[in-house]
Amino acid sequence: MGGPHGHSLHFHAHSPLHRAPAHLKILALLGFVLVVVATPREWYWAYAGYLAVIVGVVAVSRVPVGYLLKRMVVEVPFVAFAVLIPFVAHGPRVEVLGLSLSESGLLSAWGLLAKGTLGVLASLTLAATTEAQDLLRGLERLRMPDLLVQIMGFMVRYLEVVTGELQRMRVARASRGFDARNPRHWPVLARSAGALFIRSYERGERVHLAMLSRGYTGRLPRS
Repeated sequence: MGGPHGHSLHFHAHSPLHRAPAHLKILALLGFVLVVVATPREWYWAYAGYLAVIVGVVAVSRVPVGYLLKRMVVEVPFVAFAVLIPFVAHGPRVEVLGLSLSESGLLSAWGLLAKGTLGVLASLTLAATTEAQDLLRGLERLRMPDLLVQIMGFMVRYLEVVTGELQRMRVARASRGFDARNPRHWPVLARSAGALFIRSYERGERVHLAMLSRGYTGRLPRS
């Protein structure tokens, strides 16, 4: 499946969790998330237990807590949505710090935050303890369609390439005195995004033709 390419979420260590088979970790994450999602929001003690399990797993993995917390920024949109729910939800109201909030909205916000935080933390722990190529091989062992695994593999492999291209375009704009500070600059950013898409598409075509010329038949060779 290619060379040993890492990813930005992985934390190099030699814990038992790092050495565990990837497909077993994927199954454990899937089972954990399904259990958390199926748990009623009113079972507060259960969520405390789930958090204790995650904390124990993180301790075993030897991944610093700060390393995971910094990467939980991906949850910010869900947090913002959860904060708004008590203000817009209907039903009986309750006063909290002088604010009139919906009781059902507060419960919904709690459920969203609790389940989302546990799911994100568990997923980040998996990513921090498993190399990208091991994850792909684990998905293969779980009989995920080979074409989907290949697409995910190329996405991981070329994510840094596309990110680097985006960075070079940003530097080129800055060297010409461009600084996007108001909506008038949005058309320039839109054209840059379009150019990046076209370059990425053309690069994908070239890679595909190179694969066909080397005998690609729908499956990648194992390394």
